[in-house]
Amino acid sequence: MKRGIIMNKADNVATVLDDVPVRETVASRGLAVPVETVAREAIPRGHKIALADIPAGADILKYGFPIGYALTDIPKGAHVHVHNVGSKRTEE
Repeated sequence: MKRGIIMNKADNVATVLDDVPVRETVASRGLAVPVETVAREAIPRGHKIALADIPAGADILKYGFPIGYALTDIPKGAHVHVHNVGSKRTEE
């Protein structure tokens, strides 16, 4: 089982602390109870994994704050990175 960390209870992503192969379970700590998520694809260490389905246009939450928005529907367990996250800051 691979490791992840959740920064805030409002977060819909966790940061993986190990390289995660497809179909590997990630146990993300940081809350009272670890959250287990199965990776839908390979995720490099330091990148994010979706903890729940995130619809297109919804905020990506880390540290309890929006760090971007979903460019497409992002299913639970997917790799969350620049290929599917837009920056609100660059659009203002």
